[in-house]
Amino acid sequence: MQIIDGKKIAEKIKDQVTKKIFALKEARPNLAIILVGEREDSKLYVNMKEREAKKVGIDTHIYRCEADISEVEIIKTIEFLNNDNLIDAILVQLPLPSGFDTDKIIAKIDPKKDVDCFHPENVKILLSTCNHEEVIPPLIKVVLEILGSIKCNLVKKKVCVIANSDIFGKSMAKVLECRGAEVEITASDQEDLKNKTCKADILITAIGKPKFIKKDFIKKDAVVIDIGITKEGEKVFGDVDFEDVKDTVGFITPVPGGVGPMTIAMLFKNTLELYKRRHEL
Repeated sequence: MQIIDGKKIAEKIKDQVTKKIFALKEARPNLAIILVGEREDSKLYVNMKEREAKKVGIDTHIYRCEADISEVEIIKTIEFLNNDNLIDAILVQLPLPSGFDTDKIIAKIDPKKDVDCFHPENVKILLSTCNHEEVIPPLIKVVLEILGSIKCNLVKKKVCVIANSDIFGKSMAKVLECRGAEVEITASDQEDLKNKTCKADILITAIGKPKFIKKDFIKKDAVVIDIGITKEGEKVFGDVDFEDVKDTVGFITPVPGGVGPMTIAMLFKNTLELYKRRHEL
């Protein structure tokens, strides 16, 4: 088993972003983050993004909203940011509290400032072509970066994606298929789940079920990318039971220290790219 060090890869990405921002001279990309409610994990993620952004030279603008804010007020905030020439990228921290129409809110973001690439227009573009440009969802970029770091040739590789999000599953599959992989999307409650996962050269899981994936789910020497994160008290768990699978997998991302740090780094990379597009650099 080889552990994929997401922290190390993330630092390399952030170093690259920092150098490119430094080359802009006095100009700095600006990222706006909307945080709704009091979820501890969401507050933690936003604080991390704010802290790490300063290190690479990105200015952040945090809009902290009470959980009982109206949907209309959130949309007004987004429209204000859409029209603010200072702001290059907009992010709504998910998940939103219950009662909000997440799809409706995300659809109000200017597609050209949509740093997560969740806007319907951006999803439509991603699913309709293999000519993917620099700005694709940070999480998908992370998966590609991880596979590149271990020199994994995707041509004819069997990939299984276990996902709660239909959009993520389809988007991930499209990007990998464009690179020659054979991808199957499934859900954690499928009766024949093990039959599908055991055939996969690459297993990607994003379901938020701690220690759900055991060694009998995994093909010998498979690459396992664990995106699912669950916080229980002070401990953080992935979807994969690391101790149970460690003698079966070929490569694996740990939780914590795997996908998480890289996702933030890719967020900054997207922010810089949106800045460059807006300023025609």
